Amino acid sequence: MAQSTKDAGTTRLNGRAAGTERTLGQLVADAQTDVKDIVKGEIALAKLEIKADVAKGGKGAGLLAGAGLFGLYALGFLLTAAAWALALVVPTWAGFLIIGGVLLLITIVLALLGISALKKIKGKPERTIDTSQKAIAAVKPPKAS
Repeated sequence: MAQSTKDAGTTRLNGRAAGTERTLGQLVADAQTDVKDIVKGEIALAKLEIKADVAKGGKGAGLLAGAGLFGLYALGFLLTAAAWALALVVPTWAGFLIIGGVLLLITIVLALLGISALKKIKGKPERTIDTSQKAIAAVKPPKAS
C-alpha cells in the first residue's frame, strides 16, 4: 500500500518525491505488491473466520452428541416402561416380546427404505460431466478428415 511521508518540506510517496515520474515497471511492481498484500490479508481474515466457525461447530456437535446419548437412554427407559405396562395385560415375557417385535419391525422398514435410497445414488456427477464434455467440444477445433 502507498505510504506518504513529509521530509523537510517535500512530500514523499513510497520513498520517492511526489513530483518524480515513475516508470511503468515500478507501477506494475507496486500494484503487484499491493494485490499480494490484499490477498494475504483476505486469506488471514478467512482463516480467522473459519477457525471461529469450526470452534462453534465443534461445540454444537458435542452438545448434539450429548443430547443423542441422553435421548437413547430415555428411549430405553420408555420402551422398558411400555413393556412393563403391557405386562399388566399379558405375561411379562409377552410384553417384552411385543415391544421387541415392534422394534424389529421398525428396524426392518427403516433398513429397506435406506437400501432403496442408496440404490438411487448414481455415483457420478452426470450433468457436470455432460456440460464439461460440451464445453470441451465447443472449444476444441474440429478434427480434419
